[in-house]
Amino acid sequence: MEIESLKLVYFSPTGTTKKIIESIAQGINHNTVEIVDITKPEGRKRQLQTSEKGLLIIGVPVYFGRVQTKTIEWLYTIKAYNTPAVCVVVYGNREYDDALLELKDTMAKNGCIPIACAAFIGEHSFSNSETPIAPGRPDADDLSQAELFGEKIREKILSVQAVNHIADITVPGKYPYVDMIDSKKRLSSVDFITVDNSCSQCGTCAQYCPVGAIDSESSTSIDTGKCILCHACIKACHENARKINNDMIKNIAMRLSQACQSRKGPIFFL
Repeated sequence: MEIESLKLVYFSPTGTTKKIIESIAQGINHNTVEIVDITKPEGRKRQLQTSEKGLLIIGVPVYFGRVQTKTIEWLYTIKAYNTPAVCVVVYGNREYDDALLELKDTMAKNGCIPIACAAFIGEHSFSNSETPIAPGRPDADDLSQAELFGEKIREKILSVQAVNHIADITVPGKYPYVDMIDSKKRLSSVDFITVDNSCSQCGTCAQYCPVGAIDSESSTSIDTGKCILCHACIKACHENARKINNDMIKNIAMRLSQACQSRKGPIFFL
């Protein structure tokens, strides 16, 4: 089977998922590559249309064992017809729970045929210098494994005559998916993030926020109802002016840092 185009779709507030997806694409080594970055709200205004002649790679981070709601909403707007799809989740060295199954199910319901799936490791959003959780990942080995995964995908595609000749893939997870709404409500609070006097109001944090939760005119104004706890604003702050001010999240980060020290590697489902 030949593919005419390769489309890379990713939601990547801190850049980890983007690195993985781009490395997978290097392994596939297709001449025509289109990038669809749905991290920012404006990126999710675009509708994507695909066919059975194109290959779609979708990469998303795992939040509370699930795919982020805004991402799911956008994925359901894709116009696909028997489009071969690769589903990839990136998690912070704890567990990916039902996220990969949810992503695979979503794409299958929307006209795609999942031909490969994978779970990779990225630095946890709660990770910092005091409570490191998979710091620096994906690292060189992770990206090498991602490229290898891409090579295996290419081999699989070339080995079949048509996408409907590929057998269904079984991935871990269960339905109904784990409930992440209650978890997010427990972790959200009015004083979730403290912004100290070193803040220059440069607006970088608002630019990096994937859900528009930060006021671009006043970085101390945060809509906690929109916030997805990705910590992209904290990691992007040049002045290091933004810090966690939530004891529950600090305690969770400490426990994760202690419990997730053993290195986990990527898992492929082909």
